[in-house]
Amino acid sequence: MALTLVAVKLAAHVAANIWTPYEFHRDAFLYMAMGSHLRILHMDFPPLMALLSEALRGVAGDSLFAYRMVPALAGTGVLLLAILLARELGGGRWAQLLTALAVLVNPLFLRTANLFQPIVLDQLWWLLGCYALVRLINSDEQRWWLLLGIAGGVGLFTKFSILFFGLAVLIGLLLTEHRRAFLGPWPWVAIGIALVLGSPSVVGQFALGFPVVEQMTVLQESQLARVGFGEFMFDQFLWQPAGFLLAVGGAAALMLHPDLRRYRVLGWIALVAFAIFVLMQGKSYYFGPVHPVLFAAGAVALERLPRPRLRAVAVPVAAATIVLWAFAAVPFGLPLVPPEPMARFAGALGITTAVRTNRGEYLPLPQDYADMLGWHEQAAAVARVYGALTPAEQATAVLFGRNYGQAGALDFYGRGLGLPPVVSLAGSFYNFGPGERPGAVIIFLGVELEDIDPSFCASLVLADRVVNPWGVPEERDVPILVCREPSMTLREFWEREGRPHWG
Repeated sequence: MALTLVAVKLAAHVAANIWTPYEFHRDAFLYMAMGSHLRILHMDFPPLMALLSEALRGVAGDSLFAYRMVPALAGTGVLLLAILLARELGGGRWAQLLTALAVLVNPLFLRTANLFQPIVLDQLWWLLGCYALVRLINSDEQRWWLLLGIAGGVGLFTKFSILFFGLAVLIGLLLTEHRRAFLGPWPWVAIGIALVLGSPSVVGQFALGFPVVEQMTVLQESQLARVGFGEFMFDQFLWQPAGFLLAVGGAAALMLHPDLRRYRVLGWIALVAFAIFVLMQGKSYYFGPVHPVLFAAGAVALERLPRPRLRAVAVPVAAATIVLWAFAAVPFGLPLVPPEPMARFAGALGITTAVRTNRGEYLPLPQDYADMLGWHEQAAAVARVYGALTPAEQATAVLFGRNYGQAGALDFYGRGLGLPPVVSLAGSFYNFGPGERPGAVIIFLGVELEDIDPSFCASLVLADRVVNPWGVPEERDVPILVCREPSMTLREFWEREGRPHWG
């Protein structure tokens, strides 16, 4: 039955990818652009998403379905690993079923499996590492250290947050009897494998002066500073209320239950990761990769309740409670409901945290859904403005996107619309450079008239505005400006700015 749910999850994501009323997420445009400017050893983010984007583009073109199948398959892998963890922890049919349901009927794991982002892959590598540890404990076969090293290395090639997993694993091993393993070669081999596989991510940071430090500083000031302990904990509960209780029980069982104490290292990994994310005021989804481990441990403990009558009631009630949450959770996890009815549903449900943005604002839709709307309209409007230029102006024109979503959307859709190159100072786009065109005409997307020095352009006009009522605040009323005869070339402008804009 649990394995049947793996097929159900994959089928649900395939259906969502076929019939979704939403387009690409703003983050997907960034990874696509990074792929088209691919420099493996000179990137400000780990390069796996960019490599995947280029591979998909070569095989399937610009297919939304193809791009979303990557996270769908990874999310299905997360569910499968959770079930396998429950089995390795000694769980029978009911424990595996409870674990599967807690992951399946969970908006966090549903939504991340629809987004072409590294989050779902990060979840997958954390779970693969935990699975390797459990197999090592159960079999005492040293080769499982190799899988642990591979999980860490591919994780570092995907997202820097795997470093928190590595730290949690290190502390967990040192706090248990497994510390003796460091007297032998295998843990060091695993660390070596991880560093070799993840080395392109590290080399890129050295090459660019460690942009991750500035990225984290800006993130802390703009988003993380407002994340309190109460909000962090409430989100853990909100994703799956019954699963949250199962996870709390799982953490306790890993530390105290006589049948699970041999896996105490998993309990320490969970506790250390939790402490790290709370202390750094991390976003609530940062702790997401640990949930399936705790679901599995909690399900095993529940299945092994000493009183048969209590067990006979508790397990089915837990399963039914998890399934009931699907009526509220699934619309927030699978982007299938169109914006207007989705906004009505979110408003009727009244859970404001589900529609709160990273900056604390409230939207009609969940932010990820809002970030999947309006991009093609922006690109089409820019194409109309570009089409109104004279042929001589078009030959020298350059597009400028204020943020990475706007720049990425222009870069992606512009190829089909016959648009000129796109430049931006936003994050990674700054590293792509000003291009080869001097920019005698610059079409600005997302920049207001008052944001440009009057002396910068010989002529500056507002050509259009793009209205999107469903977008995040900065995307609801987006201006398009045409600047003619700027006072400096784009290369001079880049040299003057001197660094990317991460805000």
